[in-house]
Amino acid sequence: MSLKATGVLSGLAGGNTWVRVPPPHKKRQNTRYHMEKSAVQLPESERSAVGASEADSGIPLQDLHEDRADYAVIEAPPEIRDALALPPGTRVLRRTYTRRHAQKAGASRSISYLPYDLVRGNPDLLDPHREPWPGGTMHQLYTIGVELDRVVDHVTAGMPTPEEIRDFDIPPSVPLIRIRKVSYSTEDKPVEVTEIPLPAERIELIYTTQLERWS
Repeated sequence: MSLKATGVLSGLAGGNTWVRVPPPHKKRQNTRYHMEKSAVQLPESERSAVGASEADSGIPLQDLHEDRADYAVIEAPPEIRDALALPPGTRVLRRTYTRRHAQKAGASRSISYLPYDLVRGNPDLLDPHREPWPGGTMHQLYTIGVELDRVVDHVTAGMPTPEEIRDFDIPPSVPLIRIRKVSYSTEDKPVEVTEIPLPAERIELIYTTQLERWS
């Protein structure tokens, strides 16, 4: 088995090769959503103390090599439009978050979609320079009067594209876990869709189900 296949070396065929920067192991728990909502009404100083992403990786924001947010207002792609129950031609705010824990390390990325008509009432929500936002998306929605009722994670798996192999620095045989997170308001409306690709070699998904007691 080659050193690239085992994850010791990085680089695509025909290009440069280098020693791979080991990726941090992450744990993603569904209890994170309870933590995020419980922090929504806290003072900013407390909301900014730690976020869910930092809790996943154990890496403080100030220690990241790259932490970038790219915003764009676009026509909703068909699959996002359907997930948000929007009519054709509706615009959404697309937010692409890219983080890298070290130079030459593989990136982590998520893409969030919010209905533009929902968020445009607060100009701060359209400004990427205000990232990272203390309290995250739940607090951003709170500023426009939206309370979340539930979050549904749709989890699938598949092989990465060549671009994902390059960007995330994944050995060729490693699949991606793909999470589509759909957040619903207390009015039972989908208000955000987030696409989260996670290389299977570095992620542990933990789901805790609290059962109702008989007495």
